Amino acid sequence: MDFVSYIRPELSVLIAVLYTIGLLMKSSTGIKDKWIPLWLGLIGIVLGLAYVLGTSVLDRPEAYFSAIFSGITQGILCAAAAVYANQLYKQAGKDE
Repeated sequence: MDFVSYIRPELSVLIAVLYTIGLLMKSSTGIKDKWIPLWLGLIGIVLGLAYVLGTSVLDRPEAYFSAIFSGITQGILCAAAAVYANQLYKQAGKDE
């Protein structure tokens, strides 16, 4: 079982969004390549939190903290999957 199976199905679109953001950051900004995964992680956390908090029933303090944890975790996993997808693409294009 790979880590992608831990990503909520409705958040799988976030992987493609983060991948696209990463490509845009690489081509149109002065951000160095080594910082793009960090930025994607932060953006993933924000978007993951926005989704999970927006769709959760926050009627108890435990639910609020659970939603925060879930949003952060989902954002990190989606960013990791986007970076992984980028690396697979780059490595497949190399001649050995």
